[in-house]
Amino acid sequence: MKVLRVLNNNVVLAARADGGPVVLTGKGLGFNTRPGDEVDPRAVRRTFVPDEGRDADNVARMVADVPADFVDLAADLLAGHDVPASTVIALADHLNVAVRRNAADPSAAAQPNPLAAEVSHLYPQELATARELLARANGWITQRGERPLPAAEETAIALHLVGTEFQGGNLAATYQMTGVFSQLFDVIDAAYGTRIDRDGLSAARFITHMRYFFVRVDKGEQLDEGMGVLGDSLAETHLKAISCADRLAAVLELRLNTQLTADERAYLALHVVRLTAK
Repeated sequence: MKVLRVLNNNVVLAARADGGPVVLTGKGLGFNTRPGDEVDPRAVRRTFVPDEGRDADNVARMVADVPADFVDLAADLLAGHDVPASTVIALADHLNVAVRRNAADPSAAAQPNPLAAEVSHLYPQELATARELLARANGWITQRGERPLPAAEETAIALHLVGTEFQGGNLAATYQMTGVFSQLFDVIDAAYGTRIDRDGLSAARFITHMRYFFVRVDKGEQLDEGMGVLGDSLAETHLKAISCADRLAAVLELRLNTQLTADERAYLALHVVRLTAK
């Protein structure tokens, strides 16, 4: 591999043999090094492959801006998890900032995350993983003689994990998705005059479907497989679900600035039927 750019003494942007860019970290890796030099593989500690579509120089700057020990921590925590490089870097940056904030103002750092309830219902698997990662991170933090992070950090870590579904681990898209999910359930509650069980199997299926929907929209895609017949069938037997699905579609179109296909509308109606079944 050849050096493309030296970010600091410990981070360089390099080119693989096939020309693809990688961000490399290692103590002294960039010291006295210039573009065009061969990378000493013995000095490489971490290798980050930029996500498809992400600017490699920007990714390298992000890595260089985070203390190397926190980059190592995040990489160790997420080893074995199928997450992109951007998620590792984002978690490293988050943990670094959280530790400093917790040291400066523990009471403020311990305040509940305003999305805690939504995350608990919408992303239980990611929250369970986040709880485990936080425990491991706190073991590392306390060994350094610093104050462990509060339980409120579980929510933020879970959101980083959820964000791996979006290109580049887009946390803003994750926050938007979480808010929209909550609004969709409120719309169904209002339409049927009841509160939908957010913890049930039908809710889990609906959330999974909608998470894939958000990913499709992020990629400029939607379901369009000729499933309009499903909507026609539901219109004959579940007119109220069709009406509710139209309201859900209106929310999604307004919030995401996109028009839903007939297939997407049909599947919304199907999930409304399942969610409201007695």
